[in-house]
Amino acid sequence: MGIRTVYSTQGLVTDAAADIKNQLAGFDVKTLIYFASSNFDHQSISKLMQETFEGCVVFGCSTSGEIVSGRMLKNSIVAMAFSSDAISDIAVNVVEDIKNPNIKKVCSDFEEYFGQPMSNMDPSEYVGIVILDGMSSSEEKVMDKIGDLINLIFIGGSAGDDLKFRTTYVYANGKTYTNAAILALLKPTKGFDIIKTQSFKVLNKKLIATKVNEESREVIEFNNKPAVQAYAEALNIPVEEVPNCFMTNPVGLVIDDEVYVRSPQQVKGNHIVFYCNILEGMEVSLLESKDIVKDTVAAVQEKKRQLGTISGIINFHCILRTLELEKKGQTEQYGQIFSDIPTVGFSTYGEAYIGHINQTSTMLVFK
Repeated sequence: MGIRTVYSTQGLVTDAAADIKNQLAGFDVKTLIYFASSNFDHQSISKLMQETFEGCVVFGCSTSGEIVSGRMLKNSIVAMAFSSDAISDIAVNVVEDIKNPNIKKVCSDFEEYFGQPMSNMDPSEYVGIVILDGMSSSEEKVMDKIGDLINLIFIGGSAGDDLKFRTTYVYANGKTYTNAAILALLKPTKGFDIIKTQSFKVLNKKLIATKVNEESREVIEFNNKPAVQAYAEALNIPVEEVPNCFMTNPVGLVIDDEVYVRSPQQVKGNHIVFYCNILEGMEVSLLESKDIVKDTVAAVQEKKRQLGTISGIINFHCILRTLELEKKGQTEQYGQIFSDIPTVGFSTYGEAYIGHINQTSTMLVFK
């Protein structure tokens, strides 16, 4: 199968790009997806990577940590290269204003490229990757429009900036974008599958968002009480301890036993600001963290059992999961889960699968 993963920890973009090219010498690269620390020069990286792999489809984003077969890294560029016998066709479009996303135009561009209406595309043959500006607070707008207009799975994540929380970047066509999203539509030759793992147990504690500010992702009230008070009561903790529980006890929208995590970011007065939207009237369950490594091992092994073999994984892995792994000294163990599978990924500022979610790994699996 024509999938190869490489990485470089060279400090300069020029050296890192040359290093990646040398490692791929003799491999027939048609498509290259890369994830790069935000500490690389964001203005030159996209242009340089496109020039280095001239004539190929090349796209990626900035990160808050990188993942490559067997390792979790920082200050690196990781890349996955595909030959045409791994991806038979691919088209990449850029949504240049993520706050007012024109997904209709993206659809018409895809239709023109592939020569068929999107409604005719077989959801078992085509899959989308979406990479979004992680500081835009607009991921829901893109994912909602994709859900409304496209009957294909789009999976991905939000770009990071190594926890600076200032500016994130997406890269395509040799250009660097902010306030933007990349939508790539792929036709893998052997098919694909999805792994979604969030490593939480659902507790029997419900919170209903009775008052919200959707624009700022703030929950003002849960259960008709100040949000902080209601959350503290649900966990049976003092109000002042609330921020300490956000990583281990986020909340989740539970649909047909599937959990879609909504992570609290910070306390603001009596309100709670989240990393993604909770809509007014939405009922969420309190969650409790489990062992990420154990959970991910089980999810990957189950997918291997179902498919027989896996030829590659792109792992969109929440930065909050990375921070938890670091806190528990488990980053090496987590990286080793993917030591025998060609894998790239990055620590995201949110994950994309059906909607915008947090504290999850959304993985695109190549059969």
